[in-house]
Amino acid sequence: MQQADTISAIATAVGEGGVGIVRLSGASAIETASRMFCAAGARKLADAGARDLLYGTVVREDGRLVDEALCLVMRAPHSYTKEDVVELQCHGGAVSLREVLALTYRHGARAAERGEFTKRAFLNGRLDLAEAQAVMDVVQAKTEKGLEMAAGHLAGHFSERIRSMREDILALLAHLEAVIDFPEEGVDEIVVEEAREKVSALHASLRRIVQTAHTGRILRDGLETAIVGRPNVGKSSLLNALLREDRAIVTDVPGTTRDTIEEYADIGGVPLRIIDTAGIRTTEDAVERIGVEKARAHVKSAALVLALFDGSRPLEAEDEEILALLEGKDALIVVTKSDLPRVLDTERLQNLVHLPLIEITTKEEEGISPLAAAILEKVYDGEERSGEGSFVADLRTKNLLEAAADHLTAAISTMDQGLGLDFISIDLRSSLEKLGEITGETVGDDVLDEIFSRFCVGK
Repeated sequence: MQQADTISAIATAVGEGGVGIVRLSGASAIETASRMFCAAGARKLADAGARDLLYGTVVREDGRLVDEALCLVMRAPHSYTKEDVVELQCHGGAVSLREVLALTYRHGARAAERGEFTKRAFLNGRLDLAEAQAVMDVVQAKTEKGLEMAAGHLAGHFSERIRSMREDILALLAHLEAVIDFPEEGVDEIVVEEAREKVSALHASLRRIVQTAHTGRILRDGLETAIVGRPNVGKSSLLNALLREDRAIVTDVPGTTRDTIEEYADIGGVPLRIIDTAGIRTTEDAVERIGVEKARAHVKSAALVLALFDGSRPLEAEDEEILALLEGKDALIVVTKSDLPRVLDTERLQNLVHLPLIEITTKEEEGISPLAAAILEKVYDGEERSGEGSFVADLRTKNLLEAAADHLTAAISTMDQGLGLDFISIDLRSSLEKLGEITGETVGDDVLDEIFSRFCVGK
């Protein structure tokens, strides 16, 4: 369905580059582009086929040259938005691209809103809402596994599961309503028993999908991971080993790290937002004291804590303070400097906190692989590691799935109380509506505006 107005935006990243693209979409996209693009050989854009690429120049109203360009014409419905789309592929200079964009405005297009191209693709039926949301997840993916999950959503793997459950609920509703319209004596009890079995199976499926939300959100946004320990325990050395580069200064001088250092690391395809903190100790240095307080705060906020203890030294008061900070936290105990003679009583340490313990030496990078495996185990939490394409990726989807499951729970309770088929249908319809909000069948305009406002302009 062609929109009445034509939109345009720069579709490539800000800054200089080899190529920069200005994209137009809408009923007048080809006409607008034809007023500013002169194809070589006197060809006309109006005569271009469904998917034609033409070489030429972009010119101002007075005929002055702006840039050379390739003009890609995609006629509806053979385009990203299923509307007429034109892409002017110019040199990637910021000034020239801004001038090309300004020309599109002067010739009848308007500035695209955030995510408006993808929003039009959704409204025109090319993508459902879950697939549309995956577009930005593909763009923003931080690791291979994050990309696999986003690409799986974009390909419709997650949507297929939701649609399948909606179809099951619709079939069940149709059956119940047929019985309501044409009642037969003694049939209700059999129908309710069959319905209860099907609803219970659907409820179990929904709960299994919800369980993937923990891993899905980590693959999408990263796992906030704090490295903590007293000074000179090897925190910065571990950060460098996980990043595979010398990001943090490593010395034998206590208190080298006075502020937090944050970086993303790729651990088996999982993005970790690692925070290297200042060594926790009592200090008179005002700057270092601020760093220590930040370290304590990060322990509280982090989703995972890597608590480091020096294997060549006994437990000290500062270590015990760190152990106290770990209460109620998801954490791994990391014993460093395992290449040196062992002094630390690791058995006592583990009895104090009852957390998994890994021994490492960052000099030889021994123990890094077991540490990575332990992190991955916490991330996936028993989930299948090859099914990322159908994981729940965001909080909105998780909340809708939980609401749909709650309505199915209510339906089962209604059956157990012996209430009529009409009441069961109400609960099933509510569950159906929540699932529809995930794929976009039953979503309101305000929700759509909020979702697509998170996109970048030009996508």
